[in-house]
Amino acid sequence: MPLVTSKEMLLEAQKGGYAVGAFNVENMEMVLAVIAAAEEAKAPVMLQTTPSTVKYASLDMYVAMVKARAAKATVPVCIHLDHGTDFELAAAAIEAGYTSVMIDGSHDSFEDNISKTKAVVDEAQAKGIPVEAELGKVGGKEDDLVSEGNANTDPQEAKEFVERTGVDSLAIGIGTAHGFYVGEPVLDKELVSKVKEVVSIPLVLHGASGLSDSDVSECVRRGMCKVNFATELRVAYTDAMKKLAKEAPDTFDPKKYGTVSMEAVKELVKNRMNVCGCVGKAK
Repeated sequence: MPLVTSKEMLLEAQKGGYAVGAFNVENMEMVLAVIAAAEEAKAPVMLQTTPSTVKYASLDMYVAMVKARAAKATVPVCIHLDHGTDFELAAAAIEAGYTSVMIDGSHDSFEDNISKTKAVVDEAQAKGIPVEAELGKVGGKEDDLVSEGNANTDPQEAKEFVERTGVDSLAIGIGTAHGFYVGEPVLDKELVSKVKEVVSIPLVLHGASGLSDSDVSECVRRGMCKVNFATELRVAYTDAMKKLAKEAPDTFDPKKYGTVSMEAVKELVKNRMNVCGCVGKAK
């Protein structure tokens, strides 16, 4: 089917009490693997690219790959710009055919974050494209952006932010981090419930790689409608390649490496969809 936006997908998740899995993809093999997993799980799915991934190929290249595969899929597929750095990149993604964008102003002041987000919202919504923003900081490193420690989201600031920007979904800080965790993550899961009480739009969980299944499930139960997975997909992909290289060092056909890596990613994605509760939710 044609690419869809994230808006209806996330509103359905909010209404149904589950979360849509959003998976960062780096190449054609990961695109194929994620959509194959969604087909087998009968789940809606979002494929994401970060600014560094876009630089690796191009916005047009990723749109073309996802669009071609989605056209043959029987489940809803959305392509999303993850952690858009500025207005120009978000606008370029929309022009290229992305069906959802994120603008990340969480490293700016509250007022600057509102201003940056509102500019993208005005541009995107005029063209029917939903926008995700972030308030509060998710720790760790995402592309070239580094957050030292965690700054959890204030519920009243979240309410004001949503009202002033008109954003469609909101990533909030509850103690998660990008990348893998050095120690045991300490999550303020009650904060999800508190933000949900004052914000009507779908909430987004970043930094899910390395969280326990029970932590993710509880966050979803409390109101997270989209859960991002990135680092663990990269690890699954490269570990499968390393394993084949070790077991069959004479392998030279790139397709053989791609095949084992796709299978590893597909199985991981299906597992994460099950944790998010979105299996069987495709419409």
